[in-house]
Amino acid sequence: MAGLLGKITAYARTPAGQRVIRTAAQKAQEMAKDPKTRAKVAELRQRAGRRGQTPPAPPTA
Repeated sequence: MAGLLGKITAYARTPAGQRVIRTAAQKAQEMAKDPKTRAKVAELRQRAGRRGQTPPAPPTA
């Protein structure tokens, strides 16, 4: 696997690799600003926080 990681690192240092990284970073920043994406992340954080816990009992009337 070290060979593969070395190839990826070498590509990342090339001008084409730098363009790919820059484009991906810009796309990630745009997605981070999107309210829909923020809502999805908040929902996933809540789910992850509840993992392993029993769900609350339904209210009895």
